[in-house]
Amino acid sequence: MNLQQIRQYENLELLAKQVVEGFITGLHKSPFHGFSVEFLEHRLYNTGESTKNIDWRLYARTDKLFVKRYEEETNLRCQFVIDASKSMYYPDTDFSKLKFSVFATAALLHLLKKQRDAAGLSIFSHEIDVQIAARASAVHTQLLFNQLEALLRHQPVARPTQAAAALHQIAEATHQRSLIVIFSDMLEGNDEQDAIFSALQHLKYRKHEVIFFHTIDAKQELNFEFENRPYEFTDLETNQKIKLNPFALKDIYKQKFEEFRQNLKLRCAQYQIDFIEADIHQNFDVILAAFMAKRTKMY
Repeated sequence: MNLQQIRQYENLELLAKQVVEGFITGLHKSPFHGFSVEFLEHRLYNTGESTKNIDWRLYARTDKLFVKRYEEETNLRCQFVIDASKSMYYPDTDFSKLKFSVFATAALLHLLKKQRDAAGLSIFSHEIDVQIAARASAVHTQLLFNQLEALLRHQPVARPTQAAAALHQIAEATHQRSLIVIFSDMLEGNDEQDAIFSALQHLKYRKHEVIFFHTIDAKQELNFEFENRPYEFTDLETNQKIKLNPFALKDIYKQKFEEFRQNLKLRCAQYQIDFIEADIHQNFDVILAAFMAKRTKMY
């Protein structure tokens, strides 16, 4: 789904539904035909349990025993974590890193709703702004969508991000073993990187599984694709400004950013955290596929 298609939807929940249904349709056309329906609506029957909830119609079509799943039956607890610091509002256009993160979270939330799984939400900037524990009820899911809608309307304040402190708090607040899904650019400066890695390690120490979607605008933040003319660059975290021609430092910038990116990937691999590049110009299917692959490994 591209930006023009996204603009057609004013309701975030409706947009999420369209993204997920489009993704599922793609699965049906792929070699994974049939997987999504079974995955989203049923679970395999376990030998020895009651047969009262077996879907016999599905058995007649597939010759496999599946059990209908109900809202109170939760196999997964998922805590979504969104970095709402000022740098996530880049680029200052129709589609920022923050909007990408919100839309991606909404799509995953809709997927969890279809699976009757529990979801919670944490939002942080210079501190934790929202902390909602995971639950599986319809009322709770609507509360999460309302919080995401509010975040889209939020006006950021230029303050240094405290990602490490926030992640430590989230690790302690999420009591039951969960899947933690993080959307962040982690742009806090080199002096804060060790603290961030310590916080990520804390999440693993608490026995949580973690997917980290490194949310960036690859066109400008990774490849530094600017015109050959003077620009005024503003540090969104501090409001500091500098005037320069991007071609004068393009090579050194790309080298430093790649070092930062590779360090993130290496540390995540060390801590057994799934590191996924989340370019805001790519399709949401990349996010959904990575999430489903992780969930399948867990359950």
